[in-house]
Amino acid sequence: MCGIAGEIDFKNKVKKELLEKMSEVLAPRGPDDKGFYFDDNVGFAHRRLIVIDPENGKQPMTFGDYTLIYNGELYNTEDIRKELLKKGYGFAGHSDTEVVLKAFAEYGEKCLDMFNGIFAFAVWNKRTQTLFLVRDRIGVKPLFYAKTSGGIVFASEIKSLLLHPEIKPVITKEGAAEIMLIGPARIVGSGVFRDISDLPAAHYAEFSRNGLKIKRYWKVTAKAHGENFEETAEHTRELIFDAVKRQLISDVPLCTFLSGGLDSSVISAIASKEYESRGEKLVTYSIDYKNNRENFHASSFQPDEDAPYVAEMAKFINSDHKGVELDTPALAEALKDAVYARDLPGMADVDSSLYLFCREIKKTHSVAVSGECADEIFGGYPWYHRPEVLHYDGFPWATSVPERAELMKDPMSAKEAEAFVRKEYERCLEDVEYLDGENADDRRMREMFILNLEYFMATLLDRKDRMSMAHGLEVRVPFCDYRLVEYAYNIPTKFKNYREREKGLVRYAMTGVLPEDVLWRKKSPYPKTHNPNYMELLSGKLKTLLDSGECRLTELVNESALRKMLETNGASFKKNWYGQLMTVPQIYAYFLQIEYWMQRYKVEVRD
Repeated sequence: MCGIAGEIDFKNKVKKELLEKMSEVLAPRGPDDKGFYFDDNVGFAHRRLIVIDPENGKQPMTFGDYTLIYNGELYNTEDIRKELLKKGYGFAGHSDTEVVLKAFAEYGEKCLDMFNGIFAFAVWNKRTQTLFLVRDRIGVKPLFYAKTSGGIVFASEIKSLLLHPEIKPVITKEGAAEIMLIGPARIVGSGVFRDISDLPAAHYAEFSRNGLKIKRYWKVTAKAHGENFEETAEHTRELIFDAVKRQLISDVPLCTFLSGGLDSSVISAIASKEYESRGEKLVTYSIDYKNNRENFHASSFQPDEDAPYVAEMAKFINSDHKGVELDTPALAEALKDAVYARDLPGMADVDSSLYLFCREIKKTHSVAVSGECADEIFGGYPWYHRPEVLHYDGFPWATSVPERAELMKDPMSAKEAEAFVRKEYERCLEDVEYLDGENADDRRMREMFILNLEYFMATLLDRKDRMSMAHGLEVRVPFCDYRLVEYAYNIPTKFKNYREREKGLVRYAMTGVLPEDVLWRKKSPYPKTHNPNYMELLSGKLKTLLDSGECRLTELVNESALRKMLETNGASFKKNWYGQLMTVPQIYAYFLQIEYWMQRYKVEVRD
């Protein structure tokens, strides 16, 4: 993976100094190499993390009229290369970058229909003076942009754009409401800052002297599912195996994340067999917290600990397993680094723990494989199964909108706040396709699929990309293979919920791949600390901040409401902030992240 940045300015010559600065802040994404392209009104910067073909994958890469900067990984490179060879194209090496560039030269935007991968890239056509920007179908790789007086500027991360003299760290009242009512999610297409936009997943943009045009090139579509349960299970198994195997290709060391849950265990088991066939041993990594065993208390969301299942799986697949243990002071301190990595307040210690985890992994590996997306597309979350949440008329992981509104500095009524969130909720539902004759439950399941794909999963993918790439670690996500997503959209709910279990279909399809107790283990959320000292530490930090006289948090948050929450140990806020991952300690951590963000980015709040 890499970092990309660029500017098109049809009024002035692009300043090399600016692109060099934009490149420098993206250096963690690409610590191994850098490159630039300049041509009067155009400037491209590229930071490279070398994973495949060190010599022949250098960027920017030019072919004919086209110059490319690319951040991503193509998993069907050889399939496309074969087609291009038939058309007479030659290749200097085996990098996917060269394949992407020449496929674009041959097919234009139609090449996107051919690509199976995760990517964000830019192509400058010197002859037509046109810039092409695109993100992969699922939005695994980021791409932000901003319009300027003379054109457009774009980058992999917001911090790079904010170096442009015309792009200011300003948020409007709508941006503040987005942070307080929707965060850590973002409105589709929003960069939160007033001047910055996010190119949505599965969209491309063309920019020329005639302006900017954005178009969607892919979406999941509703189709009749003609396979019986056994055929569906076999088809699912084949797609998962193929997706994982395709994503194990690397010229540098690769490992897998292993939590002891279904998704990471499936990936690790498949990867281990593949490595064994090569005469190699897979390395797996897990995360845990100091004294978690003593502090763990079972709940309906997390009935058991991960650690015993991690140990069982590592032994079962004979991996070289490495555990990373975190302590609460480090977790709290890393909230600052996680904000800078993400450029926005994020998922609190769910972010900072991953930040620290990836930092340790990077010491030995540059590529990892992880299990994101399975819960979203195969129905793993509680809101797919609990009727009161499934049929909640809004985002099911954010049922606390009225309570959030009470914490805003400029309080909205519950009605106003819910209307603000509902506008985006309804926009999201416009993307849902149904089949004629489907009952209300089936229709709702399709809605849940799209809501999760465009929002909850997008938030987790933001987290995964920023926390890993902050250390130059590429993380691949096989369950985000678009073929698997397309197929899962049309699988009947009764198949997905086989044996009335979340992801029951995947469990059945993976029979023999995992030990039975791991295969049928109840879903457990991302591991977090259970140490009660963590909430005490965070609440103490917030109280000190509020008493300091230098607090910027209160520009967004109602101070008296927050003090009441602190005085009652969180009892005044009776719901989770964002799904089961963000309870009271994480709400405190989120507010600390808002403070760190406003300070570091010198955020201005304007009407």
